[in-house]
Amino acid sequence: MIILGIESSCDESAAAVVETPCRVLSNSVSSQIALHGPYGGVVPEIACREHVRALPTVIADAIAQAGIGWESIDAVAVTYGPGLASSLLVGLASAKALSLRLDVPLVAVNHLQGHLFSPFLSPGMPDPAAVCPFVSLIVSGGHTCLVRVDAPGRCELLGQTIDDAAGEAFDKGANLLGLGYPGGPALDRLAREGDPRYVRFPRGRVDAKSWTGGLDPRFCFSFSGLKTALRYYLEAFPLAPDGGQRLRDVAASYQEAIVEALLRRVTDAMEACGTGMLAVGGGVSLNSRLRGILASTLAREGRQLLLTAPAYCGDNAAMIAAVAGLGLGGRGEAVAARDVCPNLSVLEAY
Repeated sequence: MIILGIESSCDESAAAVVETPCRVLSNSVSSQIALHGPYGGVVPEIACREHVRALPTVIADAIAQAGIGWESIDAVAVTYGPGLASSLLVGLASAKALSLRLDVPLVAVNHLQGHLFSPFLSPGMPDPAAVCPFVSLIVSGGHTCLVRVDAPGRCELLGQTIDDAAGEAFDKGANLLGLGYPGGPALDRLAREGDPRYVRFPRGRVDAKSWTGGLDPRFCFSFSGLKTALRYYLEAFPLAPDGGQRLRDVAASYQEAIVEALLRRVTDAMEACGTGMLAVGGGVSLNSRLRGILASTLAREGRQLLLTAPAYCGDNAAMIAAVAGLGLGGRGEAVAARDVCPNLSVLEAY
């Protein structure tokens, strides 16, 4: 099957064409970073208006890149949650209209399940079913969670953040350090020249008394205290106007606290599940320190690591179409009446 995917959960307008199960024929993304930069974060109203403007062009570009005609599309897959409600509505409305116009099925896809299977989009990657069971780390601006995958469509949530996501911790920390928006990539670049042992920031331990929603505290994350620790540190020891080497050292130390917190939970989860395979997806998986320490640690332990290719780490429509290509997502006549679900959980299906 040839599936057209549409993604508009936040501030990326994206469309892609995927041949089942995971062969990407095109992947078109329109970024809104320049529009939201002056505000230090995503403004929902601006994001929504930009989706209305950009999506028609992005969809047409995806079809052209794939070298196919509209008549070749067998299904339209679209994100219906989680995300910003106003942004999701634009993508869902576009997908419903195309489904009716092309007279093809509409597939409603959970955005987080897209990140779950994004490591398998690159050429040469194995079929997801062939490497199950494995543990998946989804780490992005809005979500941080660990999932055990026994088969496509049969998963168990092991743990998640009880407050802020890792991506938010990166962006807010970068903001405190004066690095601008988006802060995660800027902090990553700066930290490469710093000493990660300069300051010992907290690793966000979650104990049995914390609210985890019934999940094992060993596999849950907490990053809100880390942001507060950085703020208090900067109040007590202000940086020089030019930052200098100390800015690089503080950035590296802050990044190390996030990365070590992720690594510790990942290794604990793999040990508990008895699996030697880890798959990692989401925008934060682009972080060079995270990729490096995961690769070295798992190699030393004789375990396998599947990292999402950089093109598919951020929000993109190829992963949405791929989920539909695996037979997942909501289908049938009822999907046409489906509304968006901004607070959808990682395992919640249509």
